[in-house]
Amino acid sequence: MTRGKDAVDRSPVVRVATEAATNNSKQIITAARDTADSVPVIRTGATGITESDPLVMASRAGQTAFFTDPKPSVISDLVDTLETGSIPTVGADTIVDHDPETTSLPVPDTGPLSVGRRSVLGPCGWLDPLNSTEWTFVATEQTAEAVTDIGLLGRGRGDAAADKPVTDVWEAARRTDGDPVIVVNANESSDTPRADRTLLAGAPMAVLDGMAAVAEYVGADDAVLYLNETDVELHRFLQKAVNAAAEELPVVPQLVAAPDVYRAGAPTAALEALEGADRIEPRLQPPPPAEYGLYGRPTVVHTPRTFAQVQRAIREPDAFDAECADPGTRLVTVAGDVASPATIELASGGSLEATLDAVEMTGTFKLACVGGILGGITRDLDIAPTAQSLRAADLGTDGVVELLNEKRCAVATAGERAKFAATENSGRCVPGREGTKQLVELLRDVYRGSFETDEIRELGRVMSRSSNCQIGAHAPRPVTTAIDEFEPEFRAHTDGRCDSGTCMEKL
Repeated sequence: MTRGKDAVDRSPVVRVATEAATNNSKQIITAARDTADSVPVIRTGATGITESDPLVMASRAGQTAFFTDPKPSVISDLVDTLETGSIPTVGADTIVDHDPETTSLPVPDTGPLSVGRRSVLGPCGWLDPLNSTEWTFVATEQTAEAVTDIGLLGRGRGDAAADKPVTDVWEAARRTDGDPVIVVNANESSDTPRADRTLLAGAPMAVLDGMAAVAEYVGADDAVLYLNETDVELHRFLQKAVNAAAEELPVVPQLVAAPDVYRAGAPTAALEALEGADRIEPRLQPPPPAEYGLYGRPTVVHTPRTFAQVQRAIREPDAFDAECADPGTRLVTVAGDVASPATIELASGGSLEATLDAVEMTGTFKLACVGGILGGITRDLDIAPTAQSLRAADLGTDGVVELLNEKRCAVATAGERAKFAATENSGRCVPGREGTKQLVELLRDVYRGSFETDEIRELGRVMSRSSNCQIGAHAPRPVTTAIDEFEPEFRAHTDGRCDSGTCMEKL
C-alpha cells in the first residue's frame, strides 16, 4: 500500500472518519489497508455527525461515495473497486461530485451532513488531522492583524471574550506591561458540548494556526493548550498534532491537563488551575486576564472555536461580513433526547430550527435548552444563532441545543439544572454559594404546594447582576425561562400533578 505525507492529495483514496478508535473503526481501517495495494487509506477526525461514525468515504477523480458504519467484511470489495478504476456504488449512502482538490468535506444533498454549512468544520472528516503538509498555515506569513476590522466575537463559556470583540482582549494584552501568553481553553467536563472537541480531533492544525496568529499579533512567545485531565486519548492525539505542526508554527503550545470539574473550564478558573491552585474558583474582576492573567502576565484566553474562526478569517476574509453584528459562523452541538448527537455549523442568518434536521429525536419535540447546562428553556427554535439574538431571547450562547421530548417535565428539567449549579459553584461569592441553594429550595416549594414566582424572579435578578462566577449568574436562567414557557406546569405541580406523568416526586 502507498502511504506518505501527500497521500490525501492523490486519487483514489479511502478516508475513514471516526471520533474514536472503536473496534469497528479499527477493523475497517485494518481491512482496507490489508486489501489496498495502491490506494491510500487515511483515518481522519470525526465529521461531527455521530450517527455516521465511522464514515467511510471512497474518492476518485472528483467523486466520493459515502458509506455509514459499514461492515468490515464489505471493505475489501470497496477497495478493489477503487483500484480497478471505478467508484464503488453498491451499498453507498450517496455519491457526491466535487472539486478533486477540495480541502473541505463534500456535502451530500440530504442527511445530517447537509445541515448548515461546513466552513470551520470543512476539514473535519476530510483532511488527515496529523498531516501538517495538507494544511496551509497562515501564521507564518500573517498575524491576526488581518482580521482586526471584522468584529469577530469570542465563542464559548471558556472564552475570556465570550460574545465580545476579541480585538478588545488582544489590544489590552498588547498595551499591558509584561510578556503576554496565549491560553487555548479546551477544558470541558461535560460530554454534551462537542464543538471544541470536534475541531481539536478533526482540524487541530486550524486551531493551532489561529492560536499562533494571535500570539504573533500580541507579541506572545508562550502558549498553553489547556485540557481536561481525564481526556487522556485526546491529550496524546494533540501532542502528536503539536509535534507535527511545530516546524510550521512561530509559537508552539505546551499541553497542560487540569481537573475534570465544570467550573475549571471558566476562563479565570482555568488560570487558577494552570497555576496549580488547591481550590479552583474564578477570580474577581477587574483586572481581566488580558491585564493580569497567568502568573500575572497579560493573557489571551480563547476557546478552540474562536481560534479556528480567527484562522478562517485570515485565510478567507471575504467570507466574513464586517457589517454583521456577529460575523462568521457558530458551531452548535445538538444533543438531548436524540438517537445520536451532532455538531453542525450555522451562519448568522440561519436558524436554530435547523438543529431538528441534524438528528433523529426519540419522541416528539417539546422544549429545548439552548446554551449548555445553564442555558435557557424554550419551545421556539426560530431564532438566529447569533449572540445578540440568543441573548435577546434569554438563551445561552455556549453552542449547545438540547432537544427534549414530550416525556420531559419542565419543572424537573429546571430543577435538575438548579441543583447542578448549587453543587458545582465554587462558593466564592454569596450569590453563587447561597443564591443557588435558595433557588433549589424555592423549586422544592413548588412540589410542596407553594409557587413564589415573584420571589424566584427577584432572586434571579440579584444573582445575575451580582455573582462573580458564570455559574451563579446563569443558574436562574433555566428556571425563569421555564416559568416563562411552562407556567401552567409549575402551577399544576403545586396541586400535586405532573402533566408529563414522568416527574420525580421531589428535587
